[in-house]
Amino acid sequence: MLESVSVTPMTVKILEEGSLEIKFTARISGQCREITTVLEKTDEPGKYTAYGGRQVVHIIKSDVEDHYILYGVGKLAGHQIQMAKLVGRDPEINQEALKDFKEFSGFTGLDSENMIIPQQREICSPGSN
Repeated sequence: MLESVSVTPMTVKILEEGSLEIKFTARISGQCREITTVLEKTDEPGKYTAYGGRQVVHIIKSDVEDHYILYGVGKLAGHQIQMAKLVGRDPEINQEALKDFKEFSGFTGLDSENMIIPQQREICSPGSN
């Protein structure tokens, strides 16, 4: 069973040569943790790598305005993994964007039973509860 997760709004910063820094704070198992990931730009539009090339991340524009899907594949602890995240400018859940996301997830073989919709928080200081 997946535990409850809450997150602060995600910030995306464009770095040199088009790479992206993604940063947010998540409350996991009662502790706030800052998560920062750098997505290195590749020669293919919308395709990035992370963690020294161990993960490939595609940024796909949703059919719903101001929404994107981050779709990643890679290895974690020797196992092939895939993940998808729906992101948008508004922290409120957009049902149309969620429907688009579920259709995309089904197309990629992700199980909607494993979907988590984290609670949005304005503040979660790393190291705090």
